[in-house]
Amino acid sequence: MTRFRAFLHKLVQGLTWRKTAIIVLGAAICSFGIHNIHQRTGITEGGVLGAMLLVEHWLGISPAVITPILDAACYLLAFKYLGWAFIRTSVISTCSVSLFYKLWEQFPPMLPDLSGHPLAAAVLGGIFVGVGVGLIVRQGGSSGGDDALALTISRLTHCRLSRAYLFTDLTVLGLSLTYIPISRIAFSLVTVTLSSFLIDRIQTFRVGGAQTDP
Repeated sequence: MTRFRAFLHKLVQGLTWRKTAIIVLGAAICSFGIHNIHQRTGITEGGVLGAMLLVEHWLGISPAVITPILDAACYLLAFKYLGWAFIRTSVISTCSVSLFYKLWEQFPPMLPDLSGHPLAAAVLGGIFVGVGVGLIVRQGGSSGGDDALALTISRLTHCRLSRAYLFTDLTVLGLSLTYIPISRIAFSLVTVTLSSFLIDRIQTFRVGGAQTDP
């Protein structure tokens, strides 16, 4: 019990109500867009989600098995280079994303079906993901293994975060061409490019020459 209390104290140390609220808001926005747009229109993703679909198609391994393995590998790598503070914040954000997924599933679709308008779906979906994940990353966390991997690459190579996201996304999308038509991949490219740009801009946004968040 003493060890558990010490773990909880370490988990919440440095987290303010404002920071936690922004992380929860980002999780709500991101999960809302993926549930109501990406999943309904069939637009695939890059990163861990796209890798999971790729492994499922070619190796027949269930997403329930491969997803936690891929996420855990990314978080272990991130812990080595980004430290405990990153993992601590990410625990809050990933739990929030999961809870909001469960919440949105309790309601009928809240947005019009954009399956017949894939470009609009790609743009709107990219905005939801970019803004939601951007808010989470700005607070020093991640919404999943994708963000952890991109942040680690950005730290190691000193490149912009948007380029790190694009590198991982384009790699997976390129491999996905082995089973997904190029026309469908093209719309996925639109959404990952836009979301990567927005995440980077939100993370580095400054007001009056100084970053607003601690």
